[in-house]
Amino acid sequence: MTYETTIGLEVHVQLKTQSKMFCACPTGYGAPPNTLVCPVCLGYPGAMPVMNAEAIRLTVMTGLMIGSHISDYSKFDRKSYFYPDMPKNYQISQYDKPLCEGGSLVIEVDGEEKTIGITRIHLEEDVGKSTHLARSSGVDFNRAGHPLMEIVSEPDMTSPAEAYAFLQALKQILLYIGVSDCNLEEGNMRCDVNVSMRPVGQAAFGTKAELKNLNTFKGVQAALHYEVERQTELLSKGGRVVQETRRWDTDQGITTSMRTKEDAHDYRYFPEPDLMPVVLARDEVEAIRAALPEMPRDRRHRFAEQYGLPVYDAGVLSADRAVADFFEAAAGASSNPKAVSNWIMTDVLRVLAERNATLDALPLTPGALAALVGLVDAGTINMTGAKTCFEVLVDSGGDPARIVESRGLAQVSDSGVIESLVDKAIEANAQSVADYRNGKKAALQFLVGQVMRESRGKANPPMVAQLLMDKLGG
Repeated sequence: MTYETTIGLEVHVQLKTQSKMFCACPTGYGAPPNTLVCPVCLGYPGAMPVMNAEAIRLTVMTGLMIGSHISDYSKFDRKSYFYPDMPKNYQISQYDKPLCEGGSLVIEVDGEEKTIGITRIHLEEDVGKSTHLARSSGVDFNRAGHPLMEIVSEPDMTSPAEAYAFLQALKQILLYIGVSDCNLEEGNMRCDVNVSMRPVGQAAFGTKAELKNLNTFKGVQAALHYEVERQTELLSKGGRVVQETRRWDTDQGITTSMRTKEDAHDYRYFPEPDLMPVVLARDEVEAIRAALPEMPRDRRHRFAEQYGLPVYDAGVLSADRAVADFFEAAAGASSNPKAVSNWIMTDVLRVLAERNATLDALPLTPGALAALVGLVDAGTINMTGAKTCFEVLVDSGGDPARIVESRGLAQVSDSGVIESLVDKAIEANAQSVADYRNGKKAALQFLVGQVMRESRGKANPPMVAQLLMDKLGG
């Protein structure tokens, strides 16, 4: 019998707020254990929660970006949670009335687009972090109470590749609107996976297993590949899949059973008595909508169409919002958007990678890059000089025209000067001249290089090449 895979994701995202969800404790990462805590996030009796309005706003932003319906009225609930990393033995979450409902996300796998539905987005508090040692365990409550947004997908994915593409697309949107750092190593973005198998053609879903301990997107793919094979083999032998929570063991590359999967009634949800409902006015929601950026996918298509860029270039430039904004500003000030794209994709991104920096840390401005492109297009400076000028711009900033003038980088296009340099190169390189006349075209480039070296990179390369061919009969 042939089986098909059904996958749904629950993505937990720590929101980028200065304080926790229900108290004023900071949300910094890397502080000594149990130093960013207070009676509220430690669950002391009588401590009262106070809602973080910024966390509400960031969740609404996310919902609007993916087309969710924003609820006018939502509320928080208590979810029974008897584990050491939650000191008050319940988690404040949302159950039947979440902030955002519905929506979708378009993914692309092997050149094919597919729409993945979103069930809901709700807001809750994060739990502490448990560390298990050889003979003991410790709990750090610094993370407890951090605003945590949970994005629940529909079971629309049918392969590990689609799950990976979904996570990548979602991460890009979250970074675009700045709601989270999405740093998987710091736990900013975590994922639980629900996966089941059913015979091809069967309408009803199979029994699902939930996978935990997935700390990387590649880990999600690997765990899914294993679990799909495990369930398929089990069903093929006449066995049955148990509804349970399983842990992904990165070292062994397998999933292992943790516990029987809880149902909603096991959590004994009831409305949080210490918090008022969240009531959002339409004008508040519309104000947030008006400030949203263009979707990365839409921007990629527009870059290709508006600026005549190859699809690949448009994809690279639109992948990061800061880079996309920089490109758009520079292209708007230039008559050659493709040249601007080339500079960003090769030199600007290279510098950012080498320095592990962000664009706002560089003194280079979009206007300066556009001006540099203009100097090259006008023939004022050749690419050798332009590269030198660029390095000055990323180190110190400034006006490209003044840098060219002060450093003597202007291109030499005087035919008399170039002819004398060409004659000198021909005289000094008889073997290369003979090679070129005997059909070795590469010899011409060697001769051009000799002229460029003699001119300290300032000669006009096309003029040099043309004059050499004229004199050598090419």
